[in-house]
Amino acid sequence: MKLALTALCAAILLTACDNDARVASRNISQAADNFEIPRRVVFYNGITGDYMLSIEGLCSLDADGNRKVAITCKTGPKAYKKHYLGLSDNVTYFIEQMEPVDVSTYRYRVVFKPSVILPDIQPKL
Repeated sequence: MKLALTALCAAILLTACDNDARVASRNISQAADNFEIPRRVVFYNGITGDYMLSIEGLCSLDADGNRKVAITCKTGPKAYKKHYLGLSDNVTYFIEQMEPVDVSTYRYRVVFKPSVILPDIQPKL
């Protein structure tokens, strides 16, 4: 019984282990989604070989499964712009991280924002 419990605990702990690349990747994604990493998003036409659109700055990308992409960029201390783009069979995009970033490969990054839990309610007059 004790051996089975020890084996179960070890299995649970080992499933939580991750390699350095995955931890770093998650931490970079978290930082980018918090507008801390400059990026360039380029939309590319695969048939003509032309760049159709380029968006640069502190941007976060949200791609849904319906061939739609939303890009939100921070333009000032409390200013943001949001762009919506549609993809087709010949249009794709790529995201380039403009600068290297120092992230931990040992610890996951957790961001706690109390303002999200207690929203700012603005009455409409």
